[in-house]
Amino acid sequence: MELNDIYDINRRLTGRTHVRGTPWKKGEYGLVVCVWVYDGKGKVLLTRRAPEKSGAGSWENSGGAAQAGESSLQAIVRELREETGIVAGPEEFELLCTDRDKICHYDFYCLRRELPLAEIKLQPGETDAAKWATFAEVHRMIEAKEICAVIARQFLRQEPQLLERTKAPI
Repeated sequence: MELNDIYDINRRLTGRTHVRGTPWKKGEYGLVVCVWVYDGKGKVLLTRRAPEKSGAGSWENSGGAAQAGESSLQAIVRELREETGIVAGPEEFELLCTDRDKICHYDFYCLRRELPLAEIKLQPGETDAAKWATFAEVHRMIEAKEICAVIARQFLRQEPQLLERTKAPI
């Protein structure tokens, strides 16, 4: 059983926890973190959701829900390590932006990391493939609906900031 901290609309901790997989009550919010890993040469790292996950077979960036007691940075360090095997310290992540929807606060990070795909360690039950994709390829994948809609919207909204960092051609 995974527990998540409950925040209010202003992102203040309430001191209560939520059991993952159960409905959120009105006025309760969780915290979700996501990271765009980029190589500095115009590519971002994508992972594919494993067959047993909702949205199986779709591509995405790494991320997930912060567990009870975790800060945003602790959560993104853990999620990236679990899903890809990439070990990075909290100081290496750059916060791109924050957002909120009906039940979650979101923190979107980026991290520069150059490494071959052979060094990616996929998490069984979470991810079953990884690839480096150019921005043009990500756009093609969005049009083909190979990237889930939520991640596609994130990418399109954060693309200008990512382009700055990756030195990718437009």
